[in-house]
Amino acid sequence: MASLDPVLDKDGVQLTVDEAIATVTLTNPAKRNVQSPALWRALAEAGRALPGSVRVVVLRAEGKSFSAGLDRQMFTPEGIEGEPTFIDIARSGDAELDATIAAYQEAFTWWRRNDVVSIAAVQGHAIGAGFQLALACDLRVVADDVQFAMRETSLGLVPDLTGTHPLVSLVGYARALEICATGRYVQSAEAVSTGLANIAVPRDQLDDTARDLASALLAAPRDAVIETKALLRGAQERTYEEQRAAERAAQARRLRDLAGVGD
Repeated sequence: MASLDPVLDKDGVQLTVDEAIATVTLTNPAKRNVQSPALWRALAEAGRALPGSVRVVVLRAEGKSFSAGLDRQMFTPEGIEGEPTFIDIARSGDAELDATIAAYQEAFTWWRRNDVVSIAAVQGHAIGAGFQLALACDLRVVADDVQFAMRETSLGLVPDLTGTHPLVSLVGYARALEICATGRYVQSAEAVSTGLANIAVPRDQLDDTARDLASALLAAPRDAVIETKALLRGAQERTYEEQRAAERAAQARRLRDLAGVGD
């Protein structure tokens, strides 16, 4: 990756910007990029810090693993210094508990914004929260050593970091249930064949492949990509007739913009 001055560099998250392409890097390879509330706050801050010029965001990670999931210290009575433990969270009132989880989810939501296309470049382990972070992105390029797994159910929990919706959308209900309930590994060949990943490449080609995909996405006019992403993201929630109408409205906006005709 090119050496650029970081826009943000804190709590295991670094954001750099190279004109229309932003790169978010997980930077704690010694701990396999485990996740914590501080990392989630930094990821959310990265989303807020994106300049308006950015059209594509590449999410990557240093080291052998993309992310091994939650920092297990969160499960201990001592927890992580300065953060509530899971026991503390469980003992809070309904509204506070809901707000705490909602705040954690913010790290996983902005990748779906219509004004950017997000690409996760995933190698090695992407477990639990790591799997869900990869699922938060629009596209996934994976190394041939990738191992996705959703381990929350084995811990007596559920995937709650926005991963269930994209997982079902990509692989269907039955396979999503099986993946989550068993906690098994999904490797590169299955990831590509089921739609979890767009392409699998050798590990040493991962960053270059993600960068090439980012460059290809910049070839089309920005507003056309924004409208197309919005159409495709909303297609499952619309009826056929509603989607037809949405297509007509989007195309009308594009035609008028290209012709220089106001509304």
